[in-house]
Amino acid sequence: MTASPITTDYLMIGAGATSLAFVDALVAHSSATVLIVDAHDAPGGHWNDAYPFVRLHQPSAYYGVDSLPLGTGGRDATGINAGMDELASGAEVRSYFERVLRERLLSTRRVTYRPRHWAEVRDDGTAHISSLVTGDTVEVRAGMIVDGTLARSEVPATHPPRYLVAEGVHCVPLNALPTVARPGARYTVVGSGKTGIDAVLWLLDHDVDPKHIRWIMPRDAWMLDRGNYQMRPECFDTMIGGLIAQLEAIALATSTADCFARVEAAGQLVRLDPNVEPTAYKCCTVSPTELRALRRVREVIRLGHVRSVRHDGIELTHGTIPLHEGEIVVDCSSSALQPPPGVAVFAERRINLQMLRTCQPTFSGAMIGVVTTSEPDLARRNALAHPVNGPNVPKDWLRMWGDSIRNRVAWGQHPVVNAWLAQTRLDSISVMARMVRPGESDKVAMLTRLRETMGQAAARLPALLA
Repeated sequence: MTASPITTDYLMIGAGATSLAFVDALVAHSSATVLIVDAHDAPGGHWNDAYPFVRLHQPSAYYGVDSLPLGTGGRDATGINAGMDELASGAEVRSYFERVLRERLLSTRRVTYRPRHWAEVRDDGTAHISSLVTGDTVEVRAGMIVDGTLARSEVPATHPPRYLVAEGVHCVPLNALPTVARPGARYTVVGSGKTGIDAVLWLLDHDVDPKHIRWIMPRDAWMLDRGNYQMRPECFDTMIGGLIAQLEAIALATSTADCFARVEAAGQLVRLDPNVEPTAYKCCTVSPTELRALRRVREVIRLGHVRSVRHDGIELTHGTIPLHEGEIVVDCSSSALQPPPGVAVFAERRINLQMLRTCQPTFSGAMIGVVTTSEPDLARRNALAHPVNGPNVPKDWLRMWGDSIRNRVAWGQHPVVNAWLAQTRLDSISVMARMVRPGESDKVAMLTRLRETMGQAAARLPALLA
């Protein structure tokens, strides 16, 4: 028997972090009905597949959905992040998104959730969802289809290595590291992104001798110093001053190289080896303590990407290194940030969730939800939602600043959007601005200077990017 069609205002494809932030804003600012479908059995998207010791790389204070804070608002008391704003663990993030779904969305009775389902949007515009358990399919009649899959993240557990691995070689995804680690073993970590950093830090935290760790780094990357992004009143000067320093570096730079030299000198971007020029930028953040720990690993292999792992060695683009007896190769080569899709956020009867600010997926999802409910005109919607595509090379740091400034100027000119921006917990600048007390003229002056330097940087960026 064919099931009756489902009617809903919005069909939300995906229940990841960006999708949930969008739906949270949508139901908070409208009376819309939403059907959420996702292939996972629980909300949270890639967090369901992440390695067991994963943590946020940004403070919990401005991650998640707008209506429900993540964490306690305190600082980590122990570990390598001790003394800094707390970083939620993977388990905490998964539990948080379960709460978001149950307490904030389903409780409205305007949101329906179908886990272990996926959606197909056919050429004629009709949508059908299918159960991955029973195979049953049902038509969905939705006023708007929202694609939350464009902001997907790859994790080692769900994507095999990007190179050949000989049978019998002990090459494992990062997820398996806690179960395969053994006394006296040597380790080779493949990948220089967030997962590679986490693998090295996990090994060091478990007292593996740095001499027993090799780190294959296809490209060195610029990284953000997390110490500059702490959300407490006493950190106002550091955070707002740091943003001003970045923008002033852009405004005063005579070239791209000069700009990065200025930003590094201001302590805003850091690199693993001061003698190696980074050729990548992936939005990774590290604390000063983490950076010192990473620098304990002396055997960093810079011979390009891995081509194959054999019993007798690891072949790379520019050479081969030996593989020791019993060595464990830890694969961290999956790319967390996917290539830009090249589509607008808003189309007729379709919304494509994308980043609207540098590497801030949940803020972006929430902002798109607010724009959806506050601006009916399609062209004006897209003017408020210029995609900020993910980074790859250092120059993308500049491009993303330009795109982010463009969006922020547009938001400031839209009364409803600007009002939301001023009160949301997901916007770090607004959070810091709300901490300013009457009479703190020096902080008011810094916020004024921040706005001025945004304009100066925006004027200089086209020449630097040319």
